[in-house]
Amino acid sequence: MKTPFPFLFCAIVLIATSAVGQIRTGAEQTSAYVGYLKDKRVGMVVNPTSRIGNKSIVDSLLGLGVNIVKVFGPEHGFRGDVGAGVKVSDAVDPLTGIPVVSLYGKTNKPTKDMLADVDIMVFDIQDIGVRYFTYIATMHRVMEACAEHGKELLILDRPNPNGYFVDGNILDMAFKSDIGMHPVPIVHGMTVGEYAQMINGEGWLANGIKCKIKVIPMANYSHDMEYLPPVNMSPNINTYQAILLYPSTCLFEGTILSEGRGTQFPFTVTGSPALKGIYSFSFTPVAIKGMSATPIYMGEECYGLDLRNVDLKKLRQSKRINLSWLIELYQKYPDQKIFFDKKQSKEIVPFEKLAGGNTLKEQIEAGLTEDQIRKSWEPGLRQYKEMRKKYLIYR
Repeated sequence: MKTPFPFLFCAIVLIATSAVGQIRTGAEQTSAYVGYLKDKRVGMVVNPTSRIGNKSIVDSLLGLGVNIVKVFGPEHGFRGDVGAGVKVSDAVDPLTGIPVVSLYGKTNKPTKDMLADVDIMVFDIQDIGVRYFTYIATMHRVMEACAEHGKELLILDRPNPNGYFVDGNILDMAFKSDIGMHPVPIVHGMTVGEYAQMINGEGWLANGIKCKIKVIPMANYSHDMEYLPPVNMSPNINTYQAILLYPSTCLFEGTILSEGRGTQFPFTVTGSPALKGIYSFSFTPVAIKGMSATPIYMGEECYGLDLRNVDLKKLRQSKRINLSWLIELYQKYPDQKIFFDKKQSKEIVPFEKLAGGNTLKEQIEAGLTEDQIRKSWEPGLRQYKEMRKKYLIYR
């Protein structure tokens, strides 16, 4: 199988281990669920992170005799050959001949007709543990469709590389979108299996309906483990540095700054041509196939922060999103009134949707310190953490 380059890690893989042994994902524990799938027509919600060893879970399960009748692909597609934000078309997988239905194109939720020939759905996608990552929204819609049309959903759990902490403001549901569907903080501290239980338990599906779910938990996993997935979660999350910085640096997508798309190190640098003379570090975004076709400031030299050498050990120990970079760049930007306005770029992600409301923007514009902003988060975080306890599978 030819795997698209952007989804491969060009780095030493950090595998999390415990006193018991190496983490075993839900997908790897085939003895726990293959028998359950036998004699059923199976639909798979998967992407390039859905692997058993070095093979796609679809290819592996076919080899074990599972009757996979349909594949549902999220953003970036089933085999991972589509760039960020690009609509994905329905197709037939050339390697298996299985129909592939896009959940990031004409529809984002399986319809009754799509599920007519499916007995059970399987969700197996590596998530990053951050509210604005779209795979949680995909899982929500799949759960909703399964509940509406009488289908069970089997969830094969995977580690959350940002599962060691919970932080950020709680989403204001007036700003609900694909990059924030639920009243949770920016970093929610849950695996997809735990999160699915919370969606059900809190009645977040349409009309409060419940999806019949079965979670295959991981073995030897705890939330505080360091974990680098062997395959990129998306084309632009291509290093461990990017994974841990993403909760902080993705907020720059809603500003006038580049977050490093169009480089080989997205989400680890940020800047703008307007910051020339203020910062010495610079980078120039270019079109990169499979990663960024038309990045903001393409071909222009951007000046700003290089975060590639941030001490990840200290970052993890802080158990916090870093707001100081956002506040610093706002304060140093020459024209602050356009800092949160991305209308003049081709990459429009409203800051309010990323931030889950107007408050963070207003706080930064008002000159509040990071500590003052954090204090405003505390009541919501306390309530969320208490609610979260009900759904945890792991320590």
